[in-house]
Amino acid sequence: MSGTKPDILWAPHQVDRFVVCDSELSLYHVESTVNSELKAGSLRLSEDSAATLLSINSDTPYMKCVAWYLNYDPECLLAVGQANGRVVLTSLGQDHNSKFKDLIGKEFVPKHARQCNTLAWNPLDSNWLAAGLDKHRADFSVLIWDICSKYTPDIVPMEKVRLSAGETETTLLVTKPLYELGQNDACLSLCWLPRDQKLLLAGMHRNLAIFDLRNTSQKMFVNTKAVQGVTVDPYFHDRVASFYEGQVAIWDLRKFEKPVLTLTEQPKPLTKVAWCPTRTGLLATLTRDSNIIRLYDMQHTPTPIGDETEPTIIERSVQPCDNYIASFAWHPTSQNRMIVVTPNRTMSDFTVFERISLAWSPITSLMWACGRHLYECAEEENDNSLEKDIATKMRLRALSRYGLDTEQVWRNHVLAGNDDPQLKSLWYTLHFMKQYTEDMDQKSPGNKGSLVYAGIKSIVKSSLGMVESSRHNWSGLDKQTDIQNLNEERILALQLCGWIKKGTDIDVGPFLNSLVQEGEWERAAAVALFNSDIRRAIQILNEGASSEKGDLNLNVVAMALSGYTDEKNSLWREMCSTLRLQLNNPYLCVMFAFLTSETGSYDGVLHENKVAVRDRVAFACKFLSDTQLNRYIEKLTNEMKEAGNLEGILLTGLTKDGVDLMESYVDRTGDVQTASYCMLQGSPLDVLKDERVQYWIENYRNLLDAWRFWHKRAEFDIHRSKLDPSSKPLAQVFVSCNFCGKSISYSCSAVPHQGRGFSQYGVSGSPTKSKVTSCPGCRKPLPRCALCLINMGTPVSSCPGGSKSDEKVDLSKDKKLAQFNNWFTWCHNCRHGGHAGHMLSWFRDHAECPVSACTCKCMQLDTTGNLVPAETVQP
Repeated sequence: MSGTKPDILWAPHQVDRFVVCDSELSLYHVESTVNSELKAGSLRLSEDSAATLLSINSDTPYMKCVAWYLNYDPECLLAVGQANGRVVLTSLGQDHNSKFKDLIGKEFVPKHARQCNTLAWNPLDSNWLAAGLDKHRADFSVLIWDICSKYTPDIVPMEKVRLSAGETETTLLVTKPLYELGQNDACLSLCWLPRDQKLLLAGMHRNLAIFDLRNTSQKMFVNTKAVQGVTVDPYFHDRVASFYEGQVAIWDLRKFEKPVLTLTEQPKPLTKVAWCPTRTGLLATLTRDSNIIRLYDMQHTPTPIGDETEPTIIERSVQPCDNYIASFAWHPTSQNRMIVVTPNRTMSDFTVFERISLAWSPITSLMWACGRHLYECAEEENDNSLEKDIATKMRLRALSRYGLDTEQVWRNHVLAGNDDPQLKSLWYTLHFMKQYTEDMDQKSPGNKGSLVYAGIKSIVKSSLGMVESSRHNWSGLDKQTDIQNLNEERILALQLCGWIKKGTDIDVGPFLNSLVQEGEWERAAAVALFNSDIRRAIQILNEGASSEKGDLNLNVVAMALSGYTDEKNSLWREMCSTLRLQLNNPYLCVMFAFLTSETGSYDGVLHENKVAVRDRVAFACKFLSDTQLNRYIEKLTNEMKEAGNLEGILLTGLTKDGVDLMESYVDRTGDVQTASYCMLQGSPLDVLKDERVQYWIENYRNLLDAWRFWHKRAEFDIHRSKLDPSSKPLAQVFVSCNFCGKSISYSCSAVPHQGRGFSQYGVSGSPTKSKVTSCPGCRKPLPRCALCLINMGTPVSSCPGGSKSDEKVDLSKDKKLAQFNNWFTWCHNCRHGGHAGHMLSWFRDHAECPVSACTCKCMQLDTTGNLVPAETVQP
């Protein structure tokens, strides 16, 4: 290595020692400096390590390559390849073992002097050393020496000892190699194949050759320019890397015709490639005059059948130091650790940190991998301070069958946890819409039912210019207020708001009673006041104050109400206008805002955002004129759409405006579950076909599948097909006859086919004993079950081993010819199969196909074969 850049080698078995090789051999000892100061004479390698020089060997000049002995004993035996082709054994320490002491200074001399390019110790037989030499027309270029062979002190021609003339003592020479390979060619690199002691891979001048020492006259080779730096992957012995100029070739020795991979070509020539000994599939490469080491992480994707796919390459670059790097060496045991050396012998200890891969599971648990470690982030069970993620909420709601109650629609908000006022408002709105749509369709079948699902905005627009106001007396007070006469549309709007029940009776009494039962005293008092019944409002407040959970301050509010006066300049009105804003409850605020407002001006009530939308809309329907009402509803609808507030569905209905509002809600919360169930509830066909609606539905279905809620997803699909008949999927898979190609399942449906009964196909008696053992189209027999050997189509219950419970199943109820145990099932690989019940029973205890001559592992081909539904697993 004289005149060239230095190289570096880690000791194979002493993990704290390495050698730097250039014009001499320098042995260093590495020690940690974490808890200690840097010793005098030590070289700083990194923040945590330093190197101390132990010894220097200058006895072997003209070095071209060095290889460290792989066995434990002797510890510091090295083979040095010289410019004249000789291989010299030398040591960097004192070894008192006489058995190996005689090896030091031993030389292996080729017939003709030429440069030694590479050396490699055999990993299985530690005494074998392979040397690769330059070309000579009359000699071999690959010589395999046995370092324990007897000495041959024959006379050596003068040209062979020319470079050793300065030696003062006679050296022990070996001139007869154990094997000679590669005649009339040059060897640029070589390595032993770990799977066999006598297999050697060599990079010759124009090809890569595999030599088998059991038959040296033959070799397997492939022509290529990538013959330098051949090295075997320590974790995958059939994978080899080599390079030429700036390109790296990856070879598979089982398919040696061409490289399986060619890595990205570098602008400068490569000087070294090396596999990481502690990490699977990690290859490091170094180019000339560069301070960058490029890493290639080769990851294989496993397949069920065992076929190997082309690996995925993840390319990275690391910079161990600022100066140009002459060489590097992976540490044999420390994970991803390497030493680099610069041309001026500056060294650096460097660890390649693994990429951190994050993964979210469908049930929102977080894991990440770093190196060989796998970490999981677990939430504290008792930590309720943080709000649950929407995915967790949707998963819990799916387990409670949220959205599937189509009879008592309002109950869906209870299934959702009864903790979200917007969801409560939404499902009560949908409940009232369904209720009044059915009522209107019964009274006058026509198009009026669709108006209910169009929302209050459309209902109000349909009654413009048809309403007049009139003076109404207050109950319990000498006062009159202008209230709009309620036509059919305004009554419907009040019904959708929940203030009045269906029917002709306009009475808020039942609604007030329900509010009182739920403990909403303030809201009940406000609704009573808005309906001109101040006496009832005061009574409700007194009841609230005297109840267990009531607020004693309600008595004070009731007292204030009882002192109401209609005089505009009264002290009562002045004080209420000033102090009402200090009240915490919004319904108490709007009560006094209503009493102190001018006739026709109710902004204090209509624009109180903390009051429920349905109450504000109902108030507007009672007190605003058509023009004012239409303007207010339009403005409120736009506000609800921008905010994504589900209370706005009362206004927009399940229309295009409703989809816009729901889009804002989904963008804000990610709750595709509520969006899907809501839009399916009563939307017209053109709304259901909206791309956004279909996108929410498909995403929710995918979520259920990801959670392994396959039964829940099936329930959702059934629910969807009932509410949206156009979504019912066509048959995607059917069993067809192998001879005529007709569908067997269609021809054997429960409906008689072309006037012919089942008895014509060998089916007689009740549906529970249906047998269709031949194709109804061509009458050819169906295949036989591999286990019971009875033709397919025969129910399992009539086969040996069938359970008695299957015989009692009435197949006609579900309009099915066969239950699941009777279904046709077969392996897509070997085409063997039988009754589904029999196959499941067989593969519970066996992995291979039940057909005796078949070795197919059918059940292992299905990557989801061992998955079970997660619906019964508690979160």
